[in-house]
Amino acid sequence: MPTVKVWGRGQLTIPSTIRKELHLDEEGTMTLVKVGDILLLTPRRLIGDDVSRKSARTMKKAGLKLDALLVDLKTQRARYNKERYGS
Repeated sequence: MPTVKVWGRGQLTIPSTIRKELHLDEEGTMTLVKVGDILLLTPRRLIGDDVSRKSARTMKKAGLKLDALLVDLKTQRARYNKERYGS
């Protein structure tokens, strides 16, 4: 069973074999939960990353380009402002 050393300011070093297995990189985010006398450390995926990937897949399937969406967004904002504020 691999061991982990606690360094100076409470930093942990996760063995490279485990980091590779869990696909953790230097910027990876983890969630730490204390359960009694046990620390449970799990990889945490950022919601923004998932939303971005899903959006990109949906846009690709629909044949949409980001530039077209941004142009449409400006058009929709202008229409909304005109309806809402009369300008």
